[in-house]
Amino acid sequence: MTDFQPRVADGVNWYGAWTLYQKEVRHFLKMPAHTVFAPTVTGLLFLAIFTLALGGAVRQMAGVPFVEFIAPGLVMMALVHAAFDNPAGSLVHGKLQGCIADVLMPPISPGEFIAGYALGGATRGLMVGGTLLVLMQPFVPMAPAHPALALFYALATAVALALLGLIVGLWAPKWDQLAMVNSFTITPLAFLSGVFYSIERLPVAWQTAAQLNPFFYMIDGFRYGFIDRADGSLAVGAAVLVALDVALWLVCHRLLASGYNLRP
Repeated sequence: MTDFQPRVADGVNWYGAWTLYQKEVRHFLKMPAHTVFAPTVTGLLFLAIFTLALGGAVRQMAGVPFVEFIAPGLVMMALVHAAFDNPAGSLVHGKLQGCIADVLMPPISPGEFIAGYALGGATRGLMVGGTLLVLMQPFVPMAPAHPALALFYALATAVALALLGLIVGLWAPKWDQLAMVNSFTITPLAFLSGVFYSIERLPVAWQTAAQLNPFFYMIDGFRYGFIDRADGSLAVGAAVLVALDVALWLVCHRLLASGYNLRP
């Protein structure tokens, strides 16, 4: 059986991209308890556990109360997982059920395909992160010191993880491979990015290693937007995220243009 390739229409098929985006959003909104509220509950549990377990012993981190330090990182960690899971899970489900052809038959270009799936994933990530941020307010009142910067890092991170989820969804033939990437790549990189600690507490060699992790810049920049303190360079972080978004989009476009692994 040959690979399927998206059909291309002349110009930009705005209606097709919008319809695909709506499909992705409506799909996760049908199960809000699983797709939105479950990740927020996990974030609140992390907040409770680390506050109770370490709050008394480590009252401050990087000059701010410990709970205020970890809260933005927990929001970003929830956003990262949700943005990644949505396009990855949607594509794997479509391939296993044989309904991926329904998306490829209309005249949708690779760019429009990416827009629909990636923006759908980014929307879920931002919705999960925003919900967790609101639910944390009674326990950790957080007013952003730099709201525009916090929003930029949230948007850039959501798009990057959605694009990565799209790539993994195209590659993974079954749920097992998707779970493997999540367990052995996304989760470790998120945990080792400074969510629960400042990298200034690490040895110099480990600080250098931490700054090679793109997740560090996602969380560090978003945290700066709230507590006005960063462990790394904000300019470098912004450049890394923009470059990552562009690179992942180009990879997605190349895979989709070639019809990579798109079998019903």
